[in-house]
Amino acid sequence: MKKPSSKIREEIARLQEQLKSAETREAERIGRLALKAGLGEIEIDEGELQAAFEEIAGRFRGRGEKTTGTKEAGAGGDASTLATKVAAGAAADDSGEV
Repeated sequence: MKKPSSKIREEIARLQEQLKSAETREAERIGRLALKAGLGEIEIDEGELQAAFEEIAGRFRGRGEKTTGTKEAGAGGDASTLATKVAAGAAADDSGEV
């Protein structure tokens, strides 16, 4: 039996919330690590920071690890997407600078 569209919409909304929650946890984790490494004290262009994160992600992908970053990221993004979100948000202050 097919699901009614209302049930599918509810499931989509629930999955979007799960994705948002997973992305938030991942961004907070990466942001904390970036701050511990001292990135919060360095004035660097977001583009440069994003490129550095992408380089790091590529280095770890080269080791044969999963490209999704974590178990929960498989539904919505890979490590470079996470790096972009961190560079744009979690590791930056309100002015957009790190």
